[in-house]
Amino acid sequence: MDIATLIGLFGSLALIIGAIAVGGSPAGFIDMPSILVVFGGTIAVAFIMFPLGTVLGSMKVGMKAFFSKPPDPLDSIDIVINLADRARKESLVALEKVSIENEFLKRGVLLVADGTEESLIRSVMEIDVEIMKKRHRTGQEVFKGMGNMAPAFGMIGTLIGLVRMLQALDDPSAIGPAMAVALLTTFYGAILANCIFLPLAKKLEERSNEEATNMELMTEGVLSILNGEHPNIVREKLNSFLPPSKRQER
Repeated sequence: MDIATLIGLFGSLALIIGAIAVGGSPAGFIDMPSILVVFGGTIAVAFIMFPLGTVLGSMKVGMKAFFSKPPDPLDSIDIVINLADRARKESLVALEKVSIENEFLKRGVLLVADGTEESLIRSVMEIDVEIMKKRHRTGQEVFKGMGNMAPAFGMIGTLIGLVRMLQALDDPSAIGPAMAVALLTTFYGAILANCIFLPLAKKLEERSNEEATNMELMTEGVLSILNGEHPNIVREKLNSFLPPSKRQER
């Protein structure tokens, strides 16, 4: 579970709720018609912008922001170094017998063991990376789309409330409550966009970038094995994917 995502989400909501509670009664900030207009309208428009399967699938993708563990490049480097060492001591063909959990790395290693040309291996693995990025971008775009639409529906709800307020101008006592309800929809839209949808889209983008970097690291490692480079040279090359503070010494 990603603690940072939980801290950010619940922390931002807690601060907003706390500010409301300190300033007065929280009950005044709850209006079901406003919630239905903003939340329901945002979800409904998502089905217009994207196919049904994409919207439903994005909910599963969104859970990666909370429960997906980012890949550890240090583990990937260690695995590649072990493979490079075995290839030098035995042969490239011997890599066929090695058990590899990561499917992407396993595919690349099997191509090496089959004697595939370097250019073809690079092409195949780079295509895998691009397809992964495209697949992840689809889920991100759903949350970005809802993040853009939530404030718009907040404004729609506000306009509805203003119309009702103007219709009640002959009753001065009803103007204040009507105006308050009108502004609540804008409030809800801002919360959904800036506390939930847009931050989740950004976190998913960061997760995708981390996974892409790890896959690119593996690609370079596989090609280094193919070229018969010494494990120490391979480590130095793959360390370039890491920030200086995390780079491993020989």
